Amino acid sequence: MASAKEPNRARPASGAAFTERGSAKPCAFCAVIRGEAPAHVVYRDDDVIAFLDQHPLFKGHTLLAPVEHVSTYDLLPDALSDTWMRSSKRLQRAVEAAMESDGSLLIVNNVVSQSVPHLHLHVIPRSRGDGLRFWLGPRTHYEDAAEATAVAQRIATAYAL
Repeated sequence: MASAKEPNRARPASGAAFTERGSAKPCAFCAVIRGEAPAHVVYRDDDVIAFLDQHPLFKGHTLLAPVEHVSTYDLLPDALSDTWMRSSKRLQRAVEAAMESDGSLLIVNNVVSQSVPHLHLHVIPRSRGDGLRFWLGPRTHYEDAAEATAVAQRIATAYAL
């Protein structure tokens, strides 16, 4: 069910419902934002906060979150979009520079694998040979170009809603 803050969701062609967003549990990131939980904050303004992940993949693994409680990426208010993008780019450059890394891995989990139901971007410093085996799989394939065209059309139709 869509809440007042959440846009209506169309049912996919498969008939599957969209996953419910959010949680009734207290938000750990809101506690950090309110100063009720400890965190190593690296940046904060009225719109976003960046702090070290408590269980980092590598030293310097930093999270960026909106100060306003927003459960998923699609619910980020348009008014925060520019700030979110500028802040994420600045944080990515800062983490790479501070950690003298070769690059970084940027991840946003949306519901699935989202351990805290508050939108957050992981900025993880990466170096060649760091041992992280980031694998997106299992992979699948389209039977043919017609199936790929049909899937693209379904997404285009949903995008237009």
